[in-house]
Amino acid sequence: MSGIPTPSVEVQWASDAPDAPDESDLRAWALKATEVAGGVVGDITVRVVDDDEIRALNRDFRGKDKPTNVLSFPFEAPEGLPEDALDPLLGDIVISAPVVRREAAEQDKTLDAHWAHMVTHGVLHLLGYDHIEDEDAEAMEALEVRALAELGYPDPYQSCNAIMELDP
Repeated sequence: MSGIPTPSVEVQWASDAPDAPDESDLRAWALKATEVAGGVVGDITVRVVDDDEIRALNRDFRGKDKPTNVLSFPFEAPEGLPEDALDPLLGDIVISAPVVRREAAEQDKTLDAHWAHMVTHGVLHLLGYDHIEDEDAEAMEALEVRALAELGYPDPYQSCNAIMELDP
């Protein structure tokens, strides 16, 4: 082991997605994202869903009434709860299997490469990274590219025919 603090990763299946990666890949991708970000201890849940569920979440939490590829929900402790009352929870990432499938085809990417990117992207959001400001986007993208390269995948920002649609 590298000595870098690592989280636990739970996978939930809320979609019949026969072409989705297996749980070991989803976990490995999430752990690589935390590793390149410097390591972290806590719990991450990766939830694989369909378009209906992610559309409802996107509408309810972001005001965008459409399916999206990945959403991140960092854990926020309820006010007044002692810090040591819960094991460290990092949060949840929710990924739409149908959106990932469509985007991979549109962007001429392998399905695994796009899944790895979405997991990495979602986990980095849990860790506080964002892409609203150009400087922040560059830092986040650099971590994504590094994590994916270490996993054997190409740069997702250089290898696609379409513009990446990652909502801020």
